[in-house]
Amino acid sequence: MNKINAAITGVAGYVPDYVLTNDELSRMVDTSDEWIMTRIGIKERRILKEEGKATSDMGAEAVKQLLEKTNTSPGEVDLLICTTVTPDMQFPATANIISDKVGIKNAFSFDMNAGCSGFLFGMSAASKFILSGKYKKVILVGADKMSSIVDYQDRSTCPIFGDGAGAVLFEPVTEDLGIIDEILHVDGAGRKHLHQKAGGSLKPPTHETVDAREHFIYQEGQPVFKAAVKGMADVSVEMMEKHNITADDLAWLVPHQANLRIISATAKRMNLNPEKVMINIQKYGNTTDATLPLLLWEWENKLKKGDKLIFSTFGAGFTWGAIYLKWAYNPR
Repeated sequence: MNKINAAITGVAGYVPDYVLTNDELSRMVDTSDEWIMTRIGIKERRILKEEGKATSDMGAEAVKQLLEKTNTSPGEVDLLICTTVTPDMQFPATANIISDKVGIKNAFSFDMNAGCSGFLFGMSAASKFILSGKYKKVILVGADKMSSIVDYQDRSTCPIFGDGAGAVLFEPVTEDLGIIDEILHVDGAGRKHLHQKAGGSLKPPTHETVDAREHFIYQEGQPVFKAAVKGMADVSVEMMEKHNITADDLAWLVPHQANLRIISATAKRMNLNPEKVMINIQKYGNTTDATLPLLLWEWENKLKKGDKLIFSTFGAGFTWGAIYLKWAYNPR
Protein backbone atom coordinates (compact mmCIF):
# COMPACT_ATOMS: atom_id res chain seq x y z
CA MET A 1 0.00 0.00 0.00
CA ASN A 2 1.35 3.41 -1.00
CA LYS A 3 2.07 5.94 1.71
CA ILE A 4 -0.64 8.60 2.06
CA ASN A 5 0.19 12.30 2.24
CA ALA A 6 -2.21 15.16 2.97
CA ALA A 7 -2.26 17.69 0.14
CA ILE A 8 -4.05 20.95 -0.51
CA THR A 9 -6.15 20.39 -3.64
CA GLY A 10 -8.05 23.69 -3.73
CA VAL A 11 -8.08 27.15 -2.22
CA ALA A 12 -10.56 30.02 -1.97
CA GLY A 13 -10.81 33.39 -0.26
CA TYR A 14 -13.16 36.19 0.66
CA VAL A 15 -12.66 39.78 1.78
CA PRO A 16 -15.40 42.34 2.52
CA ASP A 17 -16.07 45.17 0.07
CA TYR A 18 -15.44 48.07 2.45
CA VAL A 19 -11.88 49.44 2.25
CA LEU A 20 -10.56 51.27 5.31
CA THR A 21 -7.66 53.43 4.12
CA ASN A 22 -4.86 54.99 6.12
CA ASP A 23 -6.29 58.38 5.25
CA GLU A 24 -9.64 57.50 6.85
CA LEU A 25 -7.87 56.04 9.89
CA SER A 26 -5.91 59.26 10.33
CA ARG A 27 -9.21 61.08 10.81
CA MET A 28 -10.21 58.62 13.57
CA VAL A 29 -6.99 58.46 15.56
CA ASP A 30 -3.66 60.30 15.76
CA THR A 31 -1.78 58.54 12.97
CA SER A 32 -0.76 59.04 9.34
CA ASP A 33 -0.14 57.08 6.16
CA GLU A 34 3.61 57.65 6.55
CA TRP A 35 3.62 56.41 10.16
CA ILE A 36 1.68 53.25 9.31
CA MET A 37 3.63 52.44 6.12
CA THR A 38 7.00 52.99 7.80
CA ARG A 39 6.27 50.85 10.86
CA ILE A 40 3.84 48.21 9.57
CA GLY A 41 3.62 48.35 5.77
CA ILE A 42 -0.17 48.50 5.51
CA LYS A 43 -1.93 50.81 3.04
CA GLU A 44 -5.51 49.63 3.56
CA ARG A 45 -7.58 46.87 5.09
CA ARG A 46 -11.05 45.37 4.48
CA ILE A 47 -13.79 45.75 7.09
CA LEU A 48 -17.04 43.76 7.40
CA LYS A 49 -19.53 46.60 7.88
CA GLU A 50 -22.89 44.94 7.21
CA GLU A 51 -25.22 44.76 10.18
CA GLY A 52 -25.66 41.26 11.55
CA LYS A 53 -22.68 39.81 9.65
CA ALA A 54 -19.97 37.89 11.47
CA THR A 55 -16.93 35.66 11.03
CA SER A 56 -19.07 32.72 9.87
CA ASP A 57 -20.50 34.74 6.98
CA MET A 58 -17.03 35.39 5.57
CA GLY A 59 -16.01 31.79 6.20
CA ALA A 60 -19.14 30.51 4.48
CA GLU A 61 -18.44 32.64 1.39
CA ALA A 62 -14.93 31.21 1.15
CA VAL A 63 -16.19 27.64 1.57
CA LYS A 64 -18.93 28.08 -1.06
CA GLN A 65 -16.29 29.29 -3.52
CA LEU A 66 -14.01 26.38 -2.59
CA LEU A 67 -16.73 23.77 -3.13
CA GLU A 68 -17.57 25.23 -6.52
CA LYS A 69 -13.94 25.49 -7.68
CA THR A 70 -13.12 21.91 -6.67
CA ASN A 71 -16.42 20.41 -7.88
CA THR A 72 -17.07 19.14 -4.37
CA SER A 73 -20.60 18.68 -3.07
CA PRO A 74 -21.32 19.60 0.57
CA GLY A 75 -22.28 15.98 1.18
CA GLU A 76 -18.78 14.76 0.30
CA VAL A 77 -17.06 16.74 3.06
CA ASP A 78 -15.98 14.63 6.04
CA LEU A 79 -14.73 17.36 8.37
CA LEU A 80 -14.62 21.15 8.59
CA ILE A 81 -12.19 22.94 10.92
CA CYS A 82 -12.40 26.69 11.52
CA THR A 83 -9.45 28.54 13.00
CA THR A 84 -10.48 31.89 14.49
CA VAL A 85 -9.97 34.26 17.42
CA THR A 86 -13.26 36.04 16.73
CA PRO A 87 -15.94 33.33 16.84
CA ASP A 88 -19.52 34.37 16.20
CA MET A 89 -20.33 33.29 19.76
CA GLN A 90 -18.56 31.63 22.67
CA PHE A 91 -20.57 28.58 21.64
CA PRO A 92 -21.55 26.87 19.42
CA ALA A 93 -18.38 26.62 17.33
CA THR A 94 -18.20 28.91 14.31
CA ALA A 95 -17.28 25.82 12.28
CA ASN A 96 -20.73 24.40 13.09
CA ILE A 97 -22.38 27.61 11.88
CA ILE A 98 -20.34 27.67 8.65
CA SER A 99 -21.26 24.03 7.98
CA ASP A 100 -24.94 24.87 8.38
CA LYS A 101 -24.73 27.92 6.11
CA VAL A 102 -23.11 25.97 3.25
CA GLY A 103 -25.17 22.79 3.61
CA ILE A 104 -22.49 20.47 4.98
CA LYS A 105 -24.52 17.81 6.79
CA ASN A 106 -22.42 14.63 6.78
CA ALA A 107 -19.35 16.03 8.54
CA PHE A 108 -18.36 16.97 12.05
CA SER A 109 -16.71 20.31 12.70
CA PHE A 110 -14.90 22.24 15.39
CA ASP A 111 -12.97 25.47 16.07
CA MET A 112 -9.29 25.99 16.87
CA ASN A 113 -7.70 29.03 18.50
CA ALA A 114 -3.93 29.50 18.30
CA GLY A 115 -3.82 33.24 17.74
CA CYS A 116 -2.31 34.23 14.40
CA SER A 117 -0.77 30.74 14.12
CA GLY A 118 -4.23 29.17 14.06
CA PHE A 119 -4.32 28.33 10.37
CA LEU A 120 -0.83 26.81 10.47
CA PHE A 121 -1.76 24.66 13.48
CA GLY A 122 -5.01 23.85 11.68
CA MET A 123 -3.05 22.60 8.66
CA SER A 124 -1.30 20.18 10.99
CA ALA A 125 -4.59 19.01 12.49
CA ALA A 126 -6.36 18.65 9.13
CA SER A 127 -3.49 16.63 7.71
CA LYS A 128 -3.63 14.16 10.61
CA PHE A 129 -7.27 13.35 9.87
CA ILE A 130 -6.33 12.68 6.23
CA LEU A 131 -3.35 10.54 7.28
CA SER A 132 -5.64 8.42 9.46
CA GLY A 133 -7.09 7.02 6.23
CA LYS A 134 -10.66 7.55 7.41
CA TYR A 135 -11.21 11.07 6.10
CA LYS A 136 -11.00 11.88 2.38
CA LYS A 137 -12.08 15.53 2.20
CA VAL A 138 -11.24 17.94 5.01
CA ILE A 139 -11.92 21.67 4.73
CA LEU A 140 -9.82 24.09 6.76
CA VAL A 141 -11.19 27.62 7.13
CA GLY A 142 -9.26 30.57 8.55
CA ALA A 143 -11.56 33.51 9.27
CA ASP A 144 -11.57 36.56 11.50
CA LYS A 145 -13.62 39.70 11.95
CA MET A 146 -10.81 41.53 13.72
CA SER A 147 -12.70 44.82 13.51
CA SER A 148 -15.00 43.43 16.21
CA ILE A 149 -12.18 43.46 18.80
CA VAL A 150 -10.09 46.41 17.56
CA ASP A 151 -10.10 49.62 19.61
CA TYR A 152 -10.28 52.41 17.05
CA GLN A 153 -9.05 54.82 19.71
CA ASP A 154 -5.75 52.92 20.08
CA ARG A 155 -3.27 54.16 17.46
CA SER A 156 -0.83 51.34 18.22
CA THR A 157 -3.19 48.51 17.21
CA CYS A 158 -6.06 49.83 15.08
CA PRO A 159 -3.99 50.28 11.88
CA ILE A 160 -2.82 46.65 11.96
CA PHE A 161 -5.92 44.51 11.58
CA GLY A 162 -8.47 43.74 8.89
CA ASP A 163 -11.28 41.26 8.22
CA GLY A 164 -11.26 38.30 5.84
CA ALA A 165 -11.51 34.55 5.34
CA GLY A 166 -9.84 31.80 3.36
CA ALA A 167 -10.42 28.07 2.95
CA VAL A 168 -8.48 25.10 1.60
CA LEU A 169 -9.44 21.52 0.79
CA PHE A 170 -7.19 18.72 2.01
CA GLU A 171 -7.29 15.34 0.28
CA PRO A 172 -5.08 12.23 0.34
CA VAL A 173 -2.39 11.73 -2.31
CA THR A 174 0.12 8.94 -2.80
CA GLU A 175 2.72 11.09 -4.57
CA ASP A 176 5.54 12.90 -2.76
CA LEU A 177 3.39 16.01 -2.40
CA GLY A 178 1.47 17.83 0.32
CA ILE A 179 2.65 18.43 3.88
CA ILE A 180 6.15 17.03 4.34
CA ASP A 181 7.04 18.30 7.80
CA GLU A 182 6.05 20.67 10.59
CA ILE A 183 7.73 22.44 13.50
CA LEU A 184 5.24 23.95 15.95
CA HIS A 185 5.90 25.82 19.21
CA VAL A 186 4.08 27.57 22.04
CA ASP A 187 5.23 29.62 25.02
CA GLY A 188 2.34 30.54 27.29
CA ALA A 189 4.48 33.06 29.17
CA GLY A 190 4.10 35.34 26.15
CA ARG A 191 0.39 35.81 26.82
CA LYS A 192 1.05 38.87 29.01
CA HIS A 193 2.23 40.80 25.96
CA LEU A 194 -0.68 40.06 23.62
CA HIS A 195 -4.21 39.18 24.72
CA GLN A 196 -7.79 40.31 25.25
CA LYS A 197 -8.14 41.32 28.89
CA ALA A 198 -11.82 40.63 29.49
CA GLY A 199 -14.63 38.45 28.16
CA GLY A 200 -13.35 35.05 29.23
CA SER A 201 -13.90 33.04 32.42
CA LEU A 202 -10.98 34.79 34.12
CA LYS A 203 -12.63 38.20 33.77
CA PRO A 204 -16.25 37.87 32.61
CA PRO A 205 -17.95 40.86 31.00
CA THR A 206 -19.22 43.59 33.33
CA HIS A 207 -20.12 47.25 32.93
CA GLU A 208 -16.69 48.00 34.39
CA THR A 209 -14.78 45.88 31.85
CA VAL A 210 -16.71 47.45 28.98
CA ASP A 211 -16.14 50.98 30.29
CA ALA A 212 -12.43 50.21 30.71
CA ARG A 213 -12.26 49.09 27.05
CA GLU A 214 -10.92 45.67 28.07
CA HIS A 215 -12.71 43.71 25.35
CA PHE A 216 -10.29 44.89 22.67
CA ILE A 217 -6.84 43.69 21.58
CA TYR A 218 -4.10 44.50 24.08
CA GLN A 219 -0.59 44.40 22.65
CA GLU A 220 2.85 45.46 23.87
CA GLY A 221 4.46 46.16 20.53
CA GLN A 222 8.18 45.82 21.18
CA PRO A 223 8.30 42.42 22.93
CA VAL A 224 5.83 40.99 20.42
CA PHE A 225 7.85 42.35 17.48
CA LYS A 226 11.13 40.94 18.81
CA ALA A 227 9.64 37.53 19.58
CA ALA A 228 7.95 37.37 16.17
CA VAL A 229 11.12 38.20 14.25
CA LYS A 230 13.10 35.59 16.15
CA GLY A 231 10.38 32.94 16.15
CA MET A 232 9.46 33.10 12.45
CA ALA A 233 13.04 33.42 11.25
CA ASP A 234 14.48 30.70 13.50
CA VAL A 235 11.83 28.11 12.70
CA SER A 236 11.92 28.81 8.95
CA VAL A 237 15.71 28.44 8.79
CA GLU A 238 15.49 25.31 10.96
CA MET A 239 13.06 23.77 8.47
CA MET A 240 15.34 24.59 5.54
CA GLU A 241 18.37 23.08 7.27
CA LYS A 242 16.45 19.98 8.35
CA HIS A 243 15.50 19.18 4.75
CA ASN A 244 18.60 20.58 3.02
CA ILE A 245 16.50 23.19 1.24
CA THR A 246 18.44 26.08 -0.28
CA ALA A 247 17.05 29.49 -1.15
CA ASP A 248 17.21 28.41 -4.81
CA ASP A 249 15.20 25.25 -4.08
CA LEU A 250 12.38 27.10 -2.35
CA ALA A 251 9.63 28.37 -4.64
CA TRP A 252 7.82 30.51 -2.05
CA LEU A 253 7.81 31.67 1.54
CA VAL A 254 4.21 31.96 2.76
CA PRO A 255 4.52 34.16 5.86
CA HIS A 256 1.93 35.43 8.30
CA GLN A 257 1.08 39.03 7.41
CA ALA A 258 1.56 40.85 10.72
CA ASN A 259 4.21 43.41 9.86
CA LEU A 260 6.25 43.97 6.71
CA ARG A 261 9.45 44.37 8.73
CA ILE A 262 8.93 40.95 10.35
CA ILE A 263 8.35 39.35 6.94
CA SER A 264 11.44 41.03 5.48
CA ALA A 265 13.62 39.99 8.43
CA THR A 266 12.46 36.38 8.08
CA ALA A 267 13.19 36.30 4.34
CA LYS A 268 16.60 37.87 4.90
CA ARG A 269 17.55 35.20 7.46
CA MET A 270 16.55 32.58 4.88
CA ASN A 271 18.71 34.31 2.22
CA LEU A 272 15.56 34.44 0.12
CA ASN A 273 15.01 36.69 -2.86
CA PRO A 274 12.14 39.10 -2.01
CA GLU A 275 10.44 38.02 -5.24
CA LYS A 276 9.88 34.59 -3.63
CA VAL A 277 7.94 36.01 -0.68
CA MET A 278 4.16 36.19 -0.79
CA ILE A 279 3.02 39.58 0.53
CA ASN A 280 -0.43 41.20 0.52
CA ILE A 281 -0.31 42.97 3.90
CA GLN A 282 -0.47 46.33 2.12
CA LYS A 283 -3.99 45.49 0.86
CA TYR A 284 -5.55 43.50 3.69
CA GLY A 285 -3.54 44.16 6.86
CA ASN A 286 -3.32 41.41 9.45
CA THR A 287 -6.42 39.24 9.05
CA THR A 288 -5.05 36.87 11.71
CA ASP A 289 -6.28 33.36 10.79
CA ALA A 290 -7.02 34.37 7.20
CA THR A 291 -3.56 35.62 6.18
CA LEU A 292 -2.11 32.32 4.95
CA PRO A 293 -5.12 31.11 2.91
CA LEU A 294 -5.61 34.59 1.43
CA LEU A 295 -2.00 34.46 0.20
CA LEU A 296 -2.63 31.07 -1.42
CA TRP A 297 -5.87 32.41 -2.92
CA GLU A 298 -4.04 35.30 -4.58
CA TRP A 299 -0.98 33.30 -5.67
CA GLU A 300 -2.78 30.11 -6.75
CA ASN A 301 -2.26 30.78 -10.45
CA LYS A 302 1.50 31.17 -9.91
CA LEU A 303 1.90 27.89 -8.02
CA LYS A 304 3.07 24.79 -9.88
CA LYS A 305 2.88 21.13 -8.96
CA GLY A 306 5.94 20.18 -6.94
CA ASP A 307 6.74 23.73 -5.80
CA LYS A 308 8.40 23.77 -2.39
CA LEU A 309 6.71 26.13 0.07
CA ILE A 310 7.49 27.05 3.65
CA PHE A 311 4.67 28.50 5.73
CA SER A 312 5.75 30.53 8.77
CA THR A 313 3.67 32.18 11.49
CA PHE A 314 3.74 33.85 14.88
CA GLY A 315 0.80 34.67 17.11
CA ALA A 316 -0.63 35.37 20.54
CA GLY A 317 0.08 32.71 23.08
CA PHE A 318 2.91 32.95 22.09
CA THR A 319 2.52 30.49 19.20
CA TRP A 320 4.79 30.04 16.20
CA GLY A 321 5.89 27.46 13.68
CA ALA A 322 6.69 26.41 10.13
CA ILE A 323 5.30 23.86 7.72
CA TYR A 324 7.12 22.50 4.67
CA LEU A 325 4.71 21.63 1.87
CA LYS A 326 5.03 20.52 -1.75
CA TRP A 327 2.26 22.00 -3.90
CA ALA A 328 -0.02 19.35 -5.39
CA TYR A 329 -1.46 20.80 -8.60
CA ASN A 330 -0.79 23.10 -11.55
CA PRO A 331 -2.79 26.28 -12.24
CA ARG A 332 -6.28 25.48 -13.36
